[in-house]
Amino acid sequence: MIQLKNIFKAYPLGHESLVVLKGISLSINVGEFVAIMGPSGSGKSTLMNIIGLLDTPSDGSYMLEKKEVANLSENEQADVRSKRIGFVFQQFNLLPRMDALRQVMQPLLYQGWSRAESEKKARESLHIVGLSERISHNPNELSGGQQQRVAIARALVTNPAIILADEPTGALDTQTGHEVMDILTALSNQGKTIVMVTHEPRVAAFAHRTIRIEDGLIQPASPHDGLRRADPSIHPSVPAATAKRSGAGQAQKS
Repeated sequence: MIQLKNIFKAYPLGHESLVVLKGISLSINVGEFVAIMGPSGSGKSTLMNIIGLLDTPSDGSYMLEKKEVANLSENEQADVRSKRIGFVFQQFNLLPRMDALRQVMQPLLYQGWSRAESEKKARESLHIVGLSERISHNPNELSGGQQQRVAIARALVTNPAIILADEPTGALDTQTGHEVMDILTALSNQGKTIVMVTHEPRVAAFAHRTIRIEDGLIQPASPHDGLRRADPSIHPSVPAATAKRSGAGQAQKS
């Protein structure tokens, strides 16, 4: 699915260069749930941006679905990004005056889908995350957890190969963050490839594998990394995981 080989990233800094990534090589398989951890300035966000085609490496190879994408043009990268990669951000990035249904429809409309087909797909995605009863609500009428579920539905609607989650629980309380992680885990159990940046060990514990980065380099695996595996018997499917919350969520504070 994802193969990075000897990835370097440097930014100009006056007459010198700031090297942020120093020869990163890694592989992520189809259906894996991978957490990327590291201190501030370690290069983890830069690595996530390169995987998401939001930035390009200074050197090295990036194969996505067996296709070299490191040297694509901006337009080609945007096309791959819109069709094959779904993004979930810490701050949700929802439009304030648009209801949940239209938020989720937007990626499809940008791709040229008809309004009817876009609405059908958006309703399906919102059902998957347990928000069928909240589709007409604007962000200010939704709790933080519900807003993040709208963001996950928006990431899912194009049926991407990869979901990239950047600190998906960072703006949420512990219980609500756990609910969001249940959804991501269930999606992983159903075969979605998920790459998540987090600084919280308890959040990284949901992943199949943890990659630790310091000073632009991947660090040796800890004995505790990857011990907790996604298990369908422990983490239910998305509809089951969210059904009990779809009603309770209405009582949560906005």
